[in-house]
Amino acid sequence: MAGSRLVLSDDSTLSKIDQTLYKIEGPLALLSGLAVFSLMILAVVSVGGRNFFDQPLPGYVDWIEQAMPLIAFMGISFTQRDGGHIRMDMLVGALKGRALYLAEFITTFAVFVLIILLIWGTWAHFQRSFDFAAPMWSRDSSMDIALPIWPAKLLAPVAFSVLGLRLALQLWAYARAFWRNEENAIAVPLVIDAATQAALEAEHVSGAEK
Repeated sequence: MAGSRLVLSDDSTLSKIDQTLYKIEGPLALLSGLAVFSLMILAVVSVGGRNFFDQPLPGYVDWIEQAMPLIAFMGISFTQRDGGHIRMDMLVGALKGRALYLAEFITTFAVFVLIILLIWGTWAHFQRSFDFAAPMWSRDSSMDIALPIWPAKLLAPVAFSVLGLRLALQLWAYARAFWRNEENAIAVPLVIDAATQAALEAEHVSGAEK
């Protein structure tokens, strides 16, 4: 993605941690994409079985339920790092220097608090489902083919924990940029105008075609 080029790096500890965390976020995002692709294959198998053999794929809905956390949450931290989530760029882009870093810090901190609460809530939800003494370690299961649900419930706190680490790192980056009054912050997505974004996307596409 061209967006990944908008995150600056240097030889600081902050940047090294950012790069290390990014190496974790990338495979998680890939896993999310593979989950989408797998559901497409399952849909073809299920529809084909229904049309040609009068027998759809058993537990198709159950597998969709298992894959939903992979699709919904695994790529969320990767997207946060590259600034791919919905943002008010027209408002934030009008700010410069310390005013920008302060606004970014406040909004990032609000999201960080929300994610901490979500980690706590989803972990408690997972604990209500998981039981070492139960068959397949599960107190509940899917309705059709009785898949244990706790693996899907575990994915939410895991993904939110990675996002929490990313947000904590970005808070550190914004605080450092505010304190030093840096021209461009390290390890956070930079705000750019539409023309620059279009040029980066064009460069990315032309590079992919070579």
